[in-house]
Amino acid sequence: MKEGYIDMIFVTVGSQKFQFDRLLKKIDELIDDNVIDEPVYAQIGACGYKPHNFDYVDYMPQEEFEKRINESSLVITHAGTGAIFNAITQKKKVIAIPRLEKYNEHVDNHQLQIVKRFDRLKLIEPCYKIEDLETAYRNVYLKNYKEYISNTDRIIKSIESYIG
Repeated sequence: MKEGYIDMIFVTVGSQKFQFDRLLKKIDELIDDNVIDEPVYAQIGACGYKPHNFDYVDYMPQEEFEKRINESSLVITHAGTGAIFNAITQKKKVIAIPRLEKYNEHVDNHQLQIVKRFDRLKLIEPCYKIEDLETAYRNVYLKNYKEYISNTDRIIKSIESYIG
C-alpha cells in the first residue's frame, strides 16, 4: 500500500452552478444496499440533495481536491475533463458519469461526448446511465485500464525545435 493511500471512494460533481443530485442519490442507494462498503467522501458542489451515508463538503480548495484523489482507491466523477485528468494522471481508477441537459445538470450534453472519448481510449470505466452505476462499480475493480501518458513534453520540444 502506498503512503497516504486510503481504501476510499472520492466522489466529485464539479464546482459549476449545476446540481448532480442523481449521482449522490444513487451512491446513497448503493451504500444502503451494501453494494458499496468502502468509505465515501464527496465534493457535492451546488447539489440540493445532501447525502445520508457519506461525508461531504460543498466545495474544497484545489490542493485538498488533489489530496483526496491521491488518497482514494476510486474516483467517481461527473464527466468534467479537469476531474478526469486529475484522477487518471494520479493513476486512479475512474468511473465517469455525464451530466445531462434533460435533468438540468448542464446546458447541453457535451459531457456525454467526453465520457465516450475517454471510454474509447480505455482510460476510464464509463457509466452512461445512472441505473448502471452498480455494474460500473463492479466492473472497475475487475478491469485494467490504459495508463494516461501526457504528450505535453513532446509538444513543447516540437515547438521549441520549430522556433529554434
